[in-house]
Amino acid sequence: MDWLINIVSGFAGPVYTQYVVSAILIALSFMIANIASYIITLIERHITSRSKISLDDKILEAVKGPLKVGIVIIGIVMALEYMSILDAYVNEIRMIYTILVPLFIGYLASRIAGGLIDWYTTEVASKTNSKVDDQLLPIVKKLIYALIFGVLILIVFNQLGVKVETAIAALGIGGLAVALALQPTLTNFFSGAQMVADRPIRIGDYIEIESLEKGVVMDIGWRSTKIRTFTNNIVVLPNSKIADSKIINYSIPDPTAGFTVDCGVAYDSDLEKVEKVALEVAKETLNEYNGVKDFEPVFRFREFGSSSINFRVIMRTKTLGDTYFATHGFIKNIKKRFDREGIEIAFPQMDVHFDSSAPKHVKAARKPRKK
Repeated sequence: MDWLINIVSGFAGPVYTQYVVSAILIALSFMIANIASYIITLIERHITSRSKISLDDKILEAVKGPLKVGIVIIGIVMALEYMSILDAYVNEIRMIYTILVPLFIGYLASRIAGGLIDWYTTEVASKTNSKVDDQLLPIVKKLIYALIFGVLILIVFNQLGVKVETAIAALGIGGLAVALALQPTLTNFFSGAQMVADRPIRIGDYIEIESLEKGVVMDIGWRSTKIRTFTNNIVVLPNSKIADSKIINYSIPDPTAGFTVDCGVAYDSDLEKVEKVALEVAKETLNEYNGVKDFEPVFRFREFGSSSINFRVIMRTKTLGDTYFATHGFIKNIKKRFDREGIEIAFPQMDVHFDSSAPKHVKAARKPRKK
Protein backbone atom coordinates (compact mmCIF):
# COMPACT_ATOMS: atom_id res chain seq x y z
CA MET A 1 0.00 0.00 0.00
CA ASP A 2 2.85 2.43 0.83
CA TRP A 3 4.43 2.11 -2.58
CA LEU A 4 1.11 2.91 -4.21
CA ILE A 5 0.69 6.00 -2.01
CA ASN A 6 4.20 7.25 -2.84
CA ILE A 7 3.63 6.86 -6.57
CA VAL A 8 0.23 8.58 -6.52
CA SER A 9 1.35 11.44 -4.26
CA GLY A 10 4.14 12.26 -6.72
CA PHE A 11 1.56 12.93 -9.46
CA ALA A 12 -1.61 14.04 -7.69
CA GLY A 13 -0.17 15.84 -4.68
CA PRO A 14 -0.97 15.25 -1.02
CA VAL A 15 -4.48 16.75 -1.24
CA TYR A 16 -5.89 14.41 -3.87
CA THR A 17 -3.79 11.36 -3.08
CA GLN A 18 -6.44 9.70 -0.90
CA TYR A 19 -9.13 10.08 -3.57
CA VAL A 20 -6.94 8.73 -6.34
CA VAL A 21 -5.75 5.81 -4.20
CA SER A 22 -9.35 4.98 -3.25
CA ALA A 23 -10.38 5.01 -6.90
CA ILE A 24 -7.40 2.81 -7.81
CA LEU A 25 -8.31 0.33 -5.05
CA ILE A 26 -11.87 0.06 -6.33
CA ALA A 27 -10.67 -0.35 -9.92
CA LEU A 28 -8.14 -2.98 -8.84
CA SER A 29 -10.84 -4.88 -6.96
CA PHE A 30 -12.95 -5.09 -10.13
CA MET A 31 -9.91 -6.10 -12.16
CA ILE A 32 -8.88 -8.81 -9.69
CA ALA A 33 -12.47 -10.05 -9.52
CA ASN A 34 -12.60 -10.47 -13.30
CA ILE A 35 -9.20 -12.18 -13.34
CA ALA A 36 -10.33 -14.59 -10.62
CA SER A 37 -13.50 -15.32 -12.57
CA TYR A 38 -11.47 -15.98 -15.71
CA ILE A 39 -9.14 -18.36 -13.83
CA ILE A 40 -12.12 -20.28 -12.43
CA THR A 41 -13.54 -20.54 -15.96
CA LEU A 42 -10.26 -22.02 -17.21
CA ILE A 43 -10.17 -24.49 -14.32
CA GLU A 44 -13.80 -25.40 -15.02
CA ARG A 45 -13.05 -26.10 -18.68
CA HIS A 46 -10.02 -28.18 -17.74
CA ILE A 47 -12.00 -30.25 -15.25
CA THR A 48 -14.93 -30.65 -17.66
CA SER A 49 -12.67 -32.18 -20.30
CA ARG A 50 -11.36 -34.79 -17.85
CA SER A 51 -14.17 -35.44 -15.39
CA LYS A 52 -17.18 -37.61 -16.17
CA ILE A 53 -19.43 -35.99 -13.57
CA SER A 54 -20.58 -32.38 -13.50
CA LEU A 55 -20.53 -31.90 -9.72
CA ASP A 56 -17.23 -30.02 -9.70
CA ASP A 57 -18.46 -27.85 -12.58
CA LYS A 58 -21.59 -26.94 -10.63
CA ILE A 59 -19.58 -26.03 -7.51
CA LEU A 60 -17.09 -23.89 -9.45
CA GLU A 61 -19.96 -22.15 -11.27
CA ALA A 62 -21.64 -21.51 -7.91
CA VAL A 63 -18.45 -20.07 -6.37
CA LYS A 64 -17.61 -17.81 -9.32
CA GLY A 65 -20.27 -15.15 -8.67
CA PRO A 66 -19.81 -14.83 -4.88
CA LEU A 67 -16.03 -14.68 -5.28
CA LYS A 68 -16.30 -11.67 -7.60
CA VAL A 69 -18.71 -9.94 -5.23
CA GLY A 70 -16.47 -10.63 -2.23
CA ILE A 71 -13.36 -9.20 -3.88
CA VAL A 72 -15.23 -6.05 -4.93
CA ILE A 73 -16.65 -5.60 -1.41
CA ILE A 74 -13.17 -5.85 0.12
CA GLY A 75 -11.82 -3.27 -2.36
CA ILE A 76 -14.67 -0.84 -1.69
CA VAL A 77 -14.31 -1.12 2.11
CA MET A 78 -10.52 -0.58 1.91
CA ALA A 79 -11.08 2.46 -0.30
CA LEU A 80 -13.62 3.97 2.08
CA GLU A 81 -11.38 3.40 5.13
CA TYR A 82 -8.45 5.14 3.42
CA MET A 83 -10.38 8.36 2.75
CA SER A 84 -9.69 10.76 5.65
CA ILE A 85 -12.89 12.64 4.96
CA LEU A 86 -14.76 9.58 6.25
CA ASP A 87 -12.73 9.20 9.47
CA ALA A 88 -15.74 10.24 11.50
CA TYR A 89 -17.68 7.32 10.06
CA VAL A 90 -15.05 4.60 10.47
CA ASN A 91 -17.13 2.69 13.00
CA GLU A 92 -20.16 2.77 10.72
CA ILE A 93 -18.06 1.60 7.77
CA ARG A 94 -16.67 -1.28 9.82
CA MET A 95 -20.18 -2.13 10.99
CA ILE A 96 -21.33 -2.31 7.38
CA TYR A 97 -18.35 -4.54 6.66
CA THR A 98 -19.18 -6.87 9.56
CA ILE A 99 -22.74 -7.13 8.23
CA LEU A 100 -21.67 -7.72 4.64
CA VAL A 101 -19.33 -10.57 5.57
CA PRO A 102 -22.07 -12.93 6.89
CA LEU A 103 -24.34 -11.90 4.02
CA PHE A 104 -21.56 -12.81 1.62
CA ILE A 105 -21.03 -16.17 3.37
CA GLY A 106 -24.77 -16.86 3.22
CA TYR A 107 -24.84 -15.95 -0.47
CA LEU A 108 -21.94 -18.31 -1.09
CA ALA A 109 -23.57 -21.12 0.92
CA SER A 110 -26.89 -20.72 -0.91
CA ARG A 111 -25.14 -20.80 -4.28
CA ILE A 112 -23.24 -23.98 -3.38
CA ALA A 113 -26.38 -25.64 -1.98
CA GLY A 114 -28.32 -24.68 -5.12
CA GLY A 115 -25.53 -26.06 -7.31
CA LEU A 116 -25.52 -29.36 -5.43
CA ILE A 117 -29.30 -29.72 -5.74
CA ASP A 118 -29.22 -28.82 -9.44
CA TRP A 119 -26.49 -31.40 -9.99
CA TYR A 120 -28.48 -34.07 -8.17
CA THR A 121 -31.60 -33.16 -10.16
CA THR A 122 -29.91 -33.42 -13.56
CA GLU A 123 -27.43 -36.23 -12.93
CA VAL A 124 -29.16 -38.52 -10.43
CA ALA A 125 -32.88 -37.81 -10.10
CA SER A 126 -33.47 -37.65 -13.87
CA LYS A 127 -32.05 -41.18 -14.28
CA THR A 128 -34.24 -42.84 -11.66
CA ASN A 129 -37.68 -44.32 -12.32
CA SER A 130 -39.19 -42.52 -9.35
CA LYS A 131 -40.43 -38.96 -9.79
CA VAL A 132 -40.66 -38.21 -6.07
CA ASP A 133 -37.23 -36.60 -5.95
CA ASP A 134 -38.00 -34.57 -9.09
CA GLN A 135 -41.00 -33.05 -7.36
CA LEU A 136 -39.53 -32.83 -3.85
CA LEU A 137 -36.16 -31.25 -4.68
CA PRO A 138 -37.53 -27.79 -5.64
CA ILE A 139 -39.31 -27.64 -2.28
CA VAL A 140 -36.15 -28.77 -0.45
CA LYS A 141 -34.16 -26.11 -2.30
CA LYS A 142 -36.52 -23.37 -1.12
CA LEU A 143 -36.43 -24.69 2.45
CA ILE A 144 -32.61 -24.61 2.44
CA TYR A 145 -32.65 -21.03 1.20
CA ALA A 146 -35.10 -20.09 3.95
CA LEU A 147 -32.92 -21.79 6.60
CA ILE A 148 -29.79 -19.98 5.41
CA PHE A 149 -31.67 -16.69 5.39
CA GLY A 150 -32.91 -17.27 8.96
CA VAL A 151 -29.41 -18.06 10.24
CA LEU A 152 -28.06 -14.94 8.53
CA ILE A 153 -30.63 -12.79 10.30
CA LEU A 154 -29.48 -14.13 13.66
CA ILE A 155 -25.81 -13.52 12.78
CA VAL A 156 -26.54 -9.95 11.64
CA PHE A 157 -28.46 -9.27 14.86
CA ASN A 158 -25.51 -10.57 16.84
CA GLN A 159 -23.11 -8.30 14.90
CA LEU A 160 -25.34 -5.31 15.66
CA GLY A 161 -25.19 -6.07 19.37
CA VAL A 162 -28.68 -7.49 19.68
CA LYS A 163 -28.86 -10.51 21.97
CA VAL A 164 -29.59 -13.67 20.04
CA GLU A 165 -32.06 -14.85 22.68
CA THR A 166 -34.05 -11.64 22.25
CA ALA A 167 -33.88 -11.99 18.48
CA ILE A 168 -35.08 -15.60 18.65
CA ALA A 169 -37.97 -14.58 20.89
CA ALA A 170 -38.85 -11.74 18.52
CA LEU A 171 -38.62 -14.05 15.55
CA GLY A 172 -40.81 -16.58 17.36
CA ILE A 173 -43.53 -14.02 18.03
CA GLY A 174 -43.16 -12.59 14.56
CA GLY A 175 -43.21 -16.09 13.07
CA LEU A 176 -46.44 -16.87 14.89
CA ALA A 177 -48.03 -13.70 13.56
CA VAL A 178 -46.81 -14.44 10.05
CA ALA A 179 -48.05 -18.04 10.31
CA LEU A 180 -51.52 -16.84 11.28
CA ALA A 181 -51.53 -14.28 8.49
CA LEU A 182 -50.28 -16.79 5.93
CA GLN A 183 -52.38 -19.73 7.09
CA PRO A 184 -53.96 -20.40 3.65
CA THR A 185 -50.54 -20.23 1.99
CA LEU A 186 -49.00 -22.59 4.56
CA THR A 187 -51.95 -24.95 4.17
CA ASN A 188 -51.35 -25.09 0.43
CA PHE A 189 -47.61 -25.58 1.00
CA PHE A 190 -48.02 -28.58 3.31
CA SER A 191 -50.76 -30.00 1.08
CA GLY A 192 -48.33 -29.84 -1.84
CA ALA A 193 -45.62 -31.54 0.22
CA GLN A 194 -48.10 -34.23 1.21
CA MET A 195 -49.07 -34.87 -2.40
CA VAL A 196 -45.42 -35.14 -3.40
CA ALA A 197 -44.77 -37.62 -0.56
CA ASP A 198 -47.94 -39.74 -0.93
CA ARG A 199 -47.98 -39.45 -4.74
CA PRO A 200 -51.73 -39.64 -5.36
CA ILE A 201 -50.96 -37.68 -8.50
CA ARG A 202 -47.78 -37.22 -10.52
CA ILE A 203 -46.67 -34.85 -13.23
CA GLY A 204 -48.03 -36.17 -16.52
CA ASP A 205 -50.98 -38.04 -14.97
CA TYR A 206 -54.46 -37.62 -16.39
CA ILE A 207 -56.74 -36.92 -13.43
CA GLU A 208 -60.29 -35.93 -12.63
CA ILE A 209 -60.92 -33.90 -9.50
CA GLU A 210 -64.34 -34.15 -7.91
CA SER A 211 -66.57 -31.28 -9.13
CA LEU A 212 -63.49 -29.31 -10.22
CA GLU A 213 -61.46 -30.12 -13.32
CA LYS A 214 -60.18 -32.90 -15.56
CA GLY A 215 -56.84 -32.84 -17.36
CA VAL A 216 -53.10 -33.58 -17.35
CA VAL A 217 -51.00 -32.54 -14.34
CA MET A 218 -48.34 -30.12 -15.60
CA ASP A 219 -46.75 -28.97 -12.35
CA ILE A 220 -47.09 -29.47 -8.58
CA GLY A 221 -45.85 -26.29 -6.92
CA TRP A 222 -45.48 -25.27 -3.30
CA ARG A 223 -48.80 -23.40 -3.40
CA SER A 224 -50.79 -24.62 -6.39
CA THR A 225 -51.05 -27.35 -9.01
CA LYS A 226 -51.35 -26.63 -12.72
CA ILE A 227 -53.60 -28.83 -14.86
CA ARG A 228 -53.88 -28.71 -18.65
CA THR A 229 -57.45 -29.37 -19.72
CA PHE A 230 -58.63 -31.10 -22.89
CA THR A 231 -59.16 -27.65 -24.46
CA ASN A 232 -55.42 -26.95 -23.94
CA ASN A 233 -56.00 -24.39 -21.20
CA ILE A 234 -54.10 -24.26 -17.91
CA VAL A 235 -56.15 -24.40 -14.72
CA VAL A 236 -54.40 -23.42 -11.48
CA LEU A 237 -55.87 -25.03 -8.36
CA PRO A 238 -54.77 -24.52 -4.73
CA ASN A 239 -53.13 -27.62 -3.30
CA SER A 240 -55.48 -27.66 -0.32
CA LYS A 241 -58.54 -28.03 -2.57
CA ILE A 242 -56.98 -30.94 -4.42
CA ALA A 243 -55.88 -32.63 -1.17
CA ASP A 244 -59.42 -32.41 0.23
CA SER A 245 -61.14 -33.67 -2.94
CA LYS A 246 -61.78 -37.09 -4.38
CA ILE A 247 -59.32 -37.70 -7.22
CA ILE A 248 -59.67 -40.18 -10.05
CA ASN A 249 -56.22 -40.86 -11.48
CA TYR A 250 -56.61 -42.45 -14.90
CA SER A 251 -52.85 -43.01 -15.24
CA ILE A 252 -52.47 -45.28 -12.19
CA PRO A 253 -51.75 -48.15 -12.14
CA ASP A 254 -52.03 -48.43 -15.92
CA PRO A 255 -52.17 -45.44 -18.30
CA THR A 256 -54.27 -47.38 -20.82
CA ALA A 257 -57.98 -46.60 -20.78
CA GLY A 258 -61.01 -48.66 -21.73
CA PHE A 259 -64.14 -47.17 -23.24
CA THR A 260 -67.46 -48.38 -24.59
CA VAL A 261 -69.69 -47.46 -27.53
CA ASP A 262 -73.38 -48.44 -27.51
CA CYS A 263 -75.45 -48.99 -30.62
CA GLY A 264 -78.64 -50.72 -31.73
CA VAL A 265 -79.72 -52.61 -34.85
CA ALA A 266 -83.13 -53.47 -36.26
CA TYR A 267 -84.91 -56.61 -35.08
CA ASP A 268 -84.68 -58.27 -38.48
CA SER A 269 -80.86 -58.00 -38.56
CA ASP A 270 -78.54 -61.01 -38.79
CA LEU A 271 -77.03 -60.87 -35.30
CA GLU A 272 -74.07 -63.10 -36.15
CA LYS A 273 -73.16 -60.76 -38.98
CA VAL A 274 -73.66 -57.73 -36.77
CA GLU A 275 -71.21 -59.09 -34.21
CA LYS A 276 -68.61 -60.04 -36.83
CA VAL A 277 -68.74 -56.69 -38.60
CA ALA A 278 -68.67 -54.66 -35.35
CA LEU A 279 -65.56 -56.51 -34.12
CA GLU A 280 -63.79 -55.99 -37.43
CA VAL A 281 -64.56 -52.27 -37.32
CA ALA A 282 -63.39 -52.08 -33.69
CA LYS A 283 -60.01 -53.64 -34.56
CA GLU A 284 -59.54 -51.30 -37.51
CA THR A 285 -60.39 -48.30 -35.33
CA LEU A 286 -57.91 -49.29 -32.61
CA ASN A 287 -55.15 -49.67 -35.19
CA GLU A 288 -55.96 -46.21 -36.47
CA TYR A 289 -56.38 -44.40 -33.14
CA ASN A 290 -53.51 -45.57 -30.88
CA GLY A 291 -55.22 -48.62 -29.47
CA VAL A 292 -53.62 -51.24 -27.24
CA LYS A 293 -52.17 -53.82 -29.63
CA ASP A 294 -52.67 -56.95 -27.56
CA PHE A 295 -56.24 -56.06 -26.55
CA GLU A 296 -59.11 -57.85 -28.28
CA PRO A 297 -62.30 -55.79 -28.55
CA VAL A 298 -65.30 -57.21 -26.72
CA PHE A 299 -68.80 -57.36 -28.25
CA ARG A 300 -71.91 -58.01 -26.17
CA PHE A 301 -75.63 -57.80 -26.96
CA ARG A 302 -77.20 -55.97 -24.05
CA GLU A 303 -81.00 -55.93 -24.33
CA PHE A 304 -84.12 -56.00 -26.44
CA GLY A 305 -84.94 -52.33 -26.74
CA SER A 306 -88.26 -50.76 -27.64
CA SER A 307 -87.23 -50.43 -31.28
CA SER A 308 -83.82 -52.15 -31.55
CA ILE A 309 -81.55 -54.88 -30.28
CA ASN A 310 -78.86 -52.97 -28.41
CA PHE A 311 -75.22 -53.97 -28.15
CA ARG A 312 -72.03 -52.62 -26.65
CA VAL A 313 -68.45 -52.71 -27.94
CA ILE A 314 -65.58 -52.42 -25.44
CA MET A 315 -62.21 -51.14 -26.63
CA ARG A 316 -58.97 -49.90 -25.03
CA THR A 317 -56.49 -47.18 -26.04
CA LYS A 318 -53.02 -46.31 -24.74
CA THR A 319 -54.17 -43.10 -23.02
CA LEU A 320 -57.44 -41.66 -21.86
CA GLY A 321 -57.15 -38.79 -24.32
CA ASP A 322 -57.10 -41.28 -27.20
CA THR A 323 -60.52 -42.63 -26.21
CA TYR A 324 -62.25 -39.48 -27.46
CA PHE A 325 -60.68 -39.77 -30.90
CA ALA A 326 -61.24 -43.53 -31.04
CA THR A 327 -64.94 -43.13 -30.16
CA HIS A 328 -65.27 -40.52 -32.88
CA GLY A 329 -63.60 -42.79 -35.42
CA PHE A 330 -65.55 -45.91 -34.44
CA ILE A 331 -68.92 -44.19 -34.85
CA LYS A 332 -68.00 -43.00 -38.34
CA ASN A 333 -66.50 -46.33 -39.37
CA ILE A 334 -69.34 -48.53 -38.12
CA LYS A 335 -72.00 -46.36 -39.74
CA LYS A 336 -70.17 -46.55 -43.07
CA ARG A 337 -69.63 -50.31 -42.77
CA PHE A 338 -73.21 -51.08 -41.68
CA ASP A 339 -74.55 -49.11 -44.64
CA ARG A 340 -72.34 -51.11 -46.98
CA GLU A 341 -73.36 -54.44 -45.40
CA GLY A 342 -77.07 -53.58 -45.43
CA ILE A 343 -77.37 -53.56 -41.62
CA GLU A 344 -79.89 -51.05 -40.33
CA ILE A 345 -79.00 -48.96 -37.28
CA ALA A 346 -82.37 -48.66 -35.58
CA PHE A 347 -83.84 -45.45 -34.24
CA PRO A 348 -86.92 -44.91 -32.08
CA GLN A 349 -90.08 -45.47 -34.12
CA MET A 350 -93.64 -46.75 -33.68
CA ASP A 351 -95.66 -48.90 -36.06
CA VAL A 352 -99.48 -48.52 -35.85
CA HIS A 353 -101.57 -51.48 -37.12
CA PHE A 354 -105.36 -51.34 -37.73
CA ASP A 355 -107.41 -54.49 -37.26
CA SER A 356 -109.84 -55.01 -40.22
CA SER A 357 -112.15 -57.09 -38.01
CA ALA A 358 -112.87 -54.20 -35.65
CA PRO A 359 -116.59 -53.25 -35.02
CA LYS A 360 -118.22 -50.80 -37.41
CA HIS A 361 -118.62 -48.04 -34.82
CA VAL A 362 -114.82 -48.19 -34.18
CA LYS A 363 -114.11 -47.93 -37.93
CA ALA A 364 -116.51 -45.00 -38.17
CA ALA A 365 -114.72 -43.26 -35.32
CA ARG A 366 -111.45 -43.59 -37.20
CA LYS A 367 -112.81 -41.79 -40.31
CA PRO A 368 -112.02 -38.07 -40.46
CA ARG A 369 -115.01 -35.81 -39.99
CA LYS A 370 -116.22 -33.71 -42.91
CA LYS A 371 -116.33 -30.00 -42.34
